[in-house]
Amino acid sequence: MRVAQVCPYSLSIPGGVQGQVLGLARALRRHGHHVTVLAPSDGPPPESGVRTLGRSVPLAANGSVAPIAPDLACARRTIAALRDGDYDVLHLHEPMVPGPTLTALLYSDLPIIGTFHRSGASAAYAGFGPLLVRWARRIDVRVAVSVDARHTAESALGGDYEMLFNGVDVQAFTAPPPAPTRGPTVFFIGRHEERKGLAVLLEAVSLMADPPELWVAGDGPQTAELKARYRSMNRLHWLGRIRDVERASRLKGADLCCFPSQRGESFGLVLLEAMAAGTAVVAGDIDGYRNVVTDGVDGLLVPPADPGALAATLTRALADPGLRARLRAGGSERAATFSMDHLAEAYGDLYARVAEMKKSRPGGRRGGRMAG
Repeated sequence: MRVAQVCPYSLSIPGGVQGQVLGLARALRRHGHHVTVLAPSDGPPPESGVRTLGRSVPLAANGSVAPIAPDLACARRTIAALRDGDYDVLHLHEPMVPGPTLTALLYSDLPIIGTFHRSGASAAYAGFGPLLVRWARRIDVRVAVSVDARHTAESALGGDYEMLFNGVDVQAFTAPPPAPTRGPTVFFIGRHEERKGLAVLLEAVSLMADPPELWVAGDGPQTAELKARYRSMNRLHWLGRIRDVERASRLKGADLCCFPSQRGESFGLVLLEAMAAGTAVVAGDIDGYRNVVTDGVDGLLVPPADPGALAATLTRALADPGLRARLRAGGSERAATFSMDHLAEAYGDLYARVAEMKKSRPGGRRGGRMAG
């Protein structure tokens, strides 16, 4: 089947949705589908099978910054790409985001699957609710990646949603060699912003009697301020943005991976990546992360925004190799249930179903011509 996966966010900027789109595309190709990813990019295509649609602009959203492309030039490129592709199915990730996904939703007459990732309040949903409800009716099958994402979409748009949790490419995190360490090591990767909890982690480590090596990857609005505040902290390593291979190697090499997010996470994909790499996870006790972690079984959950509790949990886990071994075993088993190949199989079934639904309607499918 020929599938166009459309992502609203720039593929040259790391993000959970971008990673899901690219990972799912690779898995779908392994299952025999012809998949093209259509998305903005602020540099060359990150891999084969991608058609770039222009550069992005940063937009504040959900306590973070979303790199979207809502301009007319991107809309024209999106329409041209859909006309050129002779696709059977259109798969929109975050279909209501201004830019290529919303353009494709409004102008394409292909069978459409829409996957909803975000959770939490949305100014766009609140301000344009009735209009978005009408546009959402163009989606043939709606999918939510978590209970929280489904609640967010249902509250704003109504409709019915199937649940397909995000997937992890297990092989990508088991294959690379572990990064070398110089003693007990904790790894954090994520955007340096308040909701991700990096400031909480740094304060927690400063409270520990025997601080571990701390690898901090990523960047964001808090980077400069946190570097200045903790410039005298020993064994703290600022890695900046890192490539996927190094990401997997760091996840695998650390003794603990810590993700102390405080809110705004619909699903803990990065937790699954750490689990797939065979590393014990410590994370914020928030709704999105409870979709992935059972406390004490495949990870440890800590009250958000509590540096003292986080310091105590990190100290306990680093001092107890038996606990870490049990968490690693539980985490590996948990990650296997979220294999990207399993997700690709599920989406392949949905593609076949939605294509058949479209054909069975009066007039059938109109071969992907653009609906004005």
